[in-house]
This record gives sequence, C-alpha cells and structure tokens, in this order.
Amino acid sequence: MAARNLADIRNLGIIAHIDAGKTTLTERMLFYAGSIHRMGDVDKGTTTTDFDPEEQERGITIYAACVTFPWRDCIVNLIDTPGHVDFTAEVERSLRVLDGAVVVFSAREGVEAQSETVWRQADKHKVPRMAFINKMDREGADFYGTFEEIRNRLESNPVALQIPVGVGPPHMPDRFRGMIDLVRMKFMTFSAETQGREETLSDIPEELADQAEEWRNHLLEALYDQSHELMELGLSEAPIPEELLHKVIREATIARKIVPVLCGTALDRVGVPPVLDSVARYLPSPLDVPPVEGVDPKKLDKKLKRGPDPEAPFCGLVFKILAGNHGDLAFVRIYSGTLKANSRVYNPGKDEKENVSQLWHIQADDRKQVPSVEAGDIIGIVGLRHSITGDTLCEVKDPILLETIQFPDTVISMAIEPETSADRKKLEQTLEMLKRQDPTFRAGDSSETGQTLISGMGELHLEVIKHR
Repeated sequence: MAARNLADIRNLGIIAHIDAGKTTLTERMLFYAGSIHRMGDVDKGTTTTDFDPEEQERGITIYAACVTFPWRDCIVNLIDTPGHVDFTAEVERSLRVLDGAVVVFSAREGVEAQSETVWRQADKHKVPRMAFINKMDREGADFYGTFEEIRNRLESNPVALQIPVGVGPPHMPDRFRGMIDLVRMKFMTFSAETQGREETLSDIPEELADQAEEWRNHLLEALYDQSHELMELGLSEAPIPEELLHKVIREATIARKIVPVLCGTALDRVGVPPVLDSVARYLPSPLDVPPVEGVDPKKLDKKLKRGPDPEAPFCGLVFKILAGNHGDLAFVRIYSGTLKANSRVYNPGKDEKENVSQLWHIQADDRKQVPSVEAGDIIGIVGLRHSITGDTLCEVKDPILLETIQFPDTVISMAIEPETSADRKKLEQTLEMLKRQDPTFRAGDSSETGQTLISGMGELHLEVIKHR
C-alpha cells in the first residue's frame, strides 16, 4: 500500500509511561479502523502489537511495533512504543522518524518520571504531539490534576478540547459517562451496542453549562494568540466557524505552540474515535514538517536537504533492525524519492552498496510484500548486509548522510557463560544477533576476569535479553 497522497499520511507514535493503558488504546484504534476484527486483551497477551512471547507473558510492551491502517481519508503508520524506562531506546529511535505523537497519561497516576523522560525525547526531536488522559473510569482518576501536571511538570501549553462528565467506575454516584466536546459544544457519549465505535452528540446538561463555557473560553483564549482572524471574531462576539477552530488548532499543534488534550477510557471503549479524528485533523503529514537535513558524505561541511517528494532522489533512515537467522529485516523511514524491490542503494556511512531484495509493509508480526514504496512510508527491507540502526540509505548518484540516532550508555552488567564449551560458538552468534537488533545492548569479554559480560539499560532489560 504505497502512499500516493502525502497530505493524507500520518506517521504517528503512541507513547506513554508503563501504566497508562497505551497498548489498549492502540488495539481499540486498530479495531475501529477495521484492521482487526477482534479486540485483544493486554492481560491475556492477545493484543496485536505485543506479539512477542516475552511481552505476552509479562503483559508489557518491550519492542516498538509498527502497523499501518486507514482512518477517514488518511493512512496512519503507527508505532506503538514501550513505556518501561529499560526500553527507552525503542522510544528514541521511533521518535527520530515520526512526524507526530499521541502521549497517553493515566488519569490516576498523572505525569510520572517516565512520562517526563519521553516528553524530553519528543522535545529533542521536535515532534508535535497531543495528549490523551486515559482511565477516567478508575477510582482516584483526576483529569484536571493531570492536566495541570502536563502544564507544570512538562512545561508545556496543554489545551483541553474535551472535559469529562463524571469520573470513576460504574458504582460511583457520579461515574464517568462521557465528555463535553469544547469545539462543537456538545455532550458526547459512546454506545456499548457499537462497542464504542459510534458517538452520540446531545445538548450539554444544564448543570454543566457554566463549566463547559468556562473551558470553552480557556480554549479560545489559548488560540487567540495563534490567529488574528480568530481574535477579531472573538472581540466582535461573532460566531466562530468550527472549521476555523480546527484550522487554528492544527497550525498551533504543528508549530508545537499547544498540546491538544482529550480524555476517555480505552478499556471501556469511550473516547477512542475522537483520538483518531484528532490525529487526522491536527497532527502533521510529511508535507507539514521541515525537509530532512543531512550533509554531503564527501564534503561534510556542505549541508543538504531532502523534501518529501516521490520524484526526488531516494533517501531513507534505518531506525530498527529485526535480526533473524535467515536475514535481518530493516525498518526504514523513507524521506524522499521512490524505492523499488530488487534495486541497489548506497550506505554513505559505511561506504557500501546494498541490495534491496524485498520490500514489506509491516503489520506487527505480519508482513505484506510490495513492489515499491514512496516518500512518507515506513517499511521493512530484506537484503541489507552492512546497514545497522541509524544508517542512511540513498541513491549512489545523489548521496546524502543523515544524522544518526544517539542512544544512552548502558548502566548495568552481568556475566554469562555457556553450559558447555560446545555451546560457546552458538552463544557468540546469538550475542552478535542481539547486538544488531538492540543498539543499547553490549557484549564482550572482560580483560580482568575473562568472563563474557553483557550490559544493558536495567535489570529488566538484561533479564529479557537472557531469556531470549
């Protein structure tokens, strides 16, 4: 499914801390978009993006998984990233190639330490983002407290597009039962009969009218700074067209002046379609972000740029390697040009020519082979022999070297040894394969003890490596 209209592509990341219910949100998105026909369960290990046995057993995301699905008139290339700090490298390399992100917060836990880490990573890569405050149906949920934490702890400018009606589980007297849409000024509920797929709009309850008007004014005040046209309408007290609001919100989001905030509960299927609508409306396409910058590999002081043009020279970045015994699968973001299967590309960092044997669109653990891909796509390549994470691929006649991906240093080590001397060669081969796949994993012999040491980002990271 090669992209044809760049304006309709959304390269999207779903990022969060570990307890925010991010994978459940991703699963609901795929179901409502029609990519899957049965919703999986995180606790049962049946979700689409957590397909690795280790992820299913632990009930957490360990590896960034890529899926592509249509929504409205858009094609969404979605990467579901881990929330645990030990696997922060998966977030780092995903944000390097994404155009926008949805950051998921738990309404009960609010902004946690890992949320701050992820937010700083997104700031570093200048990724426009929106926030989804999840788990509004939990005891102790606090939308307004989490909203203020996003403002104060993350030093951002959150702008609520929705506010919740009620809070907490069904047995609570004022349970969570929907949201007020501040753009349309309507009360929004979701039907259990349609599994939350369809929203119902009604008038705002009278007892909530003042609160809705107050938050609507907060929304408009935040947007007045972004649009003279909107400010003039506000000063004259004229009706504000809904499409103008969408336009200003989109422009301010892409410029990273505001962070749109939505709420709901993915587990109970309340509020997920509006997240998808907001992704399509407010987050950037490849045409909305600046051209990728690089240098001439023969003249490193000569700056080059490549825009998202299918007719331009090919340029892409390898951001993930899935190592295998019968050949690696390289995940590549295509920034410019068109790439065809059974072609040759150039790796300027290694000064090597590479064969592109096959091209695949990735659907979590499923793949679909395609003959060609274009600018804006995120795809898998089989056939590369020398390229690793962070390497640039380009045309031989028009070389460009993009900035590589920087990863943090390892923080913990452990010694391992094979059960028998006959297994030593197998262990060495396995460690080499794991190093190709995980740039934050190190393995080597200690000069002091002669032991084989493996190093990683934390105890959980090394435990997962050890099991593999």
